[in-house]
Amino acid sequence: MMKYQFRKALDSEIPQIWKILQQAIERRKNDGSNQWQNGYPNPETIQNDIAKGNGYVLTDQETVIAYSAVIINDEPAYLEIDGQWLTNGDFVVIHRVAISEDYLGQGLVQQMFGLFEDFALENNIHSIKVDTNFDNPAMLRIMDKLGYTYCGEVFFNGSPRKAFEKVLKV
Repeated sequence: MMKYQFRKALDSEIPQIWKILQQAIERRKNDGSNQWQNGYPNPETIQNDIAKGNGYVLTDQETVIAYSAVIINDEPAYLEIDGQWLTNGDFVVIHRVAISEDYLGQGLVQQMFGLFEDFALENNIHSIKVDTNFDNPAMLRIMDKLGYTYCGEVFFNGSPRKAFEKVLKV
């Protein structure tokens, strides 16, 4: 993993990030998923993430190879859950994880989740919360493999999403 760098995204990288997200949107569509098929995410979403300091990239030298939003304590949809979170304190929420087509199949999503956990612990936060579509088997497998606990459903724009949390050990 050390050959890759995980850092905040730059405005100048929006075109590269958008290309990666478009590839992911297309993959979700080809998988028969409804996730990301309604105009979200879009370039404005990325711009917003970066402006708020929440946009992160994984780079291989100068090339952006993955993108995600890494947000501390700010997800209004998580205030109401049909179920129960494991913790009620500070948390890191992960959204919009996407890997470049050229880097698929290398376990990068799992590696990124390790980096998200490091980020949380560096900020003295011991909880990561994530949600995904019911029809995203790849992410559901990763949640299972990495020890995330299914907590219930949260709703975005009226659509139910599976919500997971992992409590991090120091």
